[in-house]
Amino acid sequence: MRFGVTSTALGTGFVAAGMVLGAGQATALVPQTQPDRIGAQLSHEETVALGAGPIPAITAMFVPAHRIGAGLHRDTNLYRDADGGVRATLRQVVTEAASHPDGTVTVYLNAPGTRGGRVFDIYQQWAG
Repeated sequence: MRFGVTSTALGTGFVAAGMVLGAGQATALVPQTQPDRIGAQLSHEETVALGAGPIPAITAMFVPAHRIGAGLHRDTNLYRDADGGVRATLRQVVTEAASHPDGTVTVYLNAPGTRGGRVFDIYQQWAG
């Protein structure tokens, strides 16, 4: 059990660092901090790079889908169920935002035990 907890914690840290730092050059990366989480708002170019790179797939290997929250834009084409649950992959959330000329995402790493047990939250933004 200790190995499982340790490997999960290490995997989560690796994925978080990759999502925040691996999206491309961090020239436009805007750090975001809140009492129970840290994150970054990515530029459009960083959002495009994140969607095209390996980070969404690597994240899925370490973090179960039900531990990732998604704040979808009001004009999303992604599916929400009757309870408001998002039925899309992390890559779909990122690439939908990236498909808009001004589309970006903000990614947060949540403190353990907060935000309903979610490890990550990702929010889409674009004009319109």
